[in-house]
Amino acid sequence: MFVDYVKIYVRGGDGGNGAVAFRREKFVPLGGPAGGDGGNGGDVVFRVDEGLRTLVDFRYQKHFKAKRGEHGRSKGQHGANADSLVVKVPPGTLVKDAETGEIIADLTRKGQEVIVARGGRGGRGNMRFASPSNPAPQIAENGEPGEERWVELELKVLADVGLVGYPSVGKSTLLASVSAARPKIADYHFTTLSPNLGVVDVGDGRSFVMADLPGLIEGAHQGIGLGHQFLRHVERTRVLVHVVDMAALEGRDPYEDWLKINEELRQYRKELAGRPQIVAANKMDLPGAREHLSEFRERVGPDVPVYPISAATREGIRELLFAVADLLDRQPDQSLEEETGSEHKVYRVPEPEEPYVIRRENEVFIVEGKRVERLVAMTNFAYHDSVRRLARILREMGVEEALREKGAKEGDTVRIGDVEFELMD
Repeated sequence: MFVDYVKIYVRGGDGGNGAVAFRREKFVPLGGPAGGDGGNGGDVVFRVDEGLRTLVDFRYQKHFKAKRGEHGRSKGQHGANADSLVVKVPPGTLVKDAETGEIIADLTRKGQEVIVARGGRGGRGNMRFASPSNPAPQIAENGEPGEERWVELELKVLADVGLVGYPSVGKSTLLASVSAARPKIADYHFTTLSPNLGVVDVGDGRSFVMADLPGLIEGAHQGIGLGHQFLRHVERTRVLVHVVDMAALEGRDPYEDWLKINEELRQYRKELAGRPQIVAANKMDLPGAREHLSEFRERVGPDVPVYPISAATREGIRELLFAVADLLDRQPDQSLEEETGSEHKVYRVPEPEEPYVIRRENEVFIVEGKRVERLVAMTNFAYHDSVRRLARILREMGVEEALREKGAKEGDTVRIGDVEFELMD
């Protein structure tokens, strides 16, 4: 099964909790704090695996969560960091944030990887909070929660050459005749519902990867006939071979077919109109094809290379392959562009620190903001010193004053994250 779009949930591992502990050893009176830090949670990492060609595995597993870090222990022992959760994806995978549409990464090279959900840092143990004014603090942090998000994976096949054209013009037959690929071939529209890849050996030591793309129809750029799902695979190809039914078996005009498909490509993405293209005038073994070919060449002009072929009898195939290989030799190598960083970058935009926002729901005042919610989540409410520290930091951030400006009074309920407090003087 070929799957080229999925939506999945990823979550980094939570950090391990810091420990509250004190030295209790013989001959060590009044031992100081000795609680160790928690370990960092594991990241969720996407890594390119050349052996994959589809996103079908994500149809059966849609949730990926890394392990949390180990908790800190006594005697100053820090918890171990969790290993990253590595998720393998096929080359050509575009990773987007499902909520914002932001491009997280464009993964094209073998071994390329990106962190899509970072693990939380481990909470600090009480030995980190010792000070001259409080030499024996009962303060420890919980581990920071790991990042979580829904992401969309969109696969665009990586091929040197893409076969485009109307349904049933002979694209699959052409691929089968020039490579070891065995796509389904039948005499009805949309026999090909997913891209098929084949390695073509030109015969002079050169070779390239050819993709048989599902047939396009008028309105494909608007999604008609699953157009968007088909057209996305054209974007990666360096050369297009436009297959035209020169015998006009279905009564269509070959020249009009050529114009309409090119217009669909241009409407979908303007740069596709400038992609190097060769016309494969197919079905030349059938009656009427020669007359149509002469008329077609007159109308497209001398600037469009047209190669008469018959995918069924292999007539003209050798000349077509040599022309495609020569055209590929003149195109810039995409792998070189990737190495210089001009294309297919891994995107990582630093997130600005958002201020907190206070809103009211009935009788409850809700404080929202990444920093304050993280602060509350990492507070260990089992220890009075930790609660006092939280109250002091919130007061220094101006949260208490802002609540009173919003009308909060003593005894009112305040919610931050999943924790509710009672406002007190």
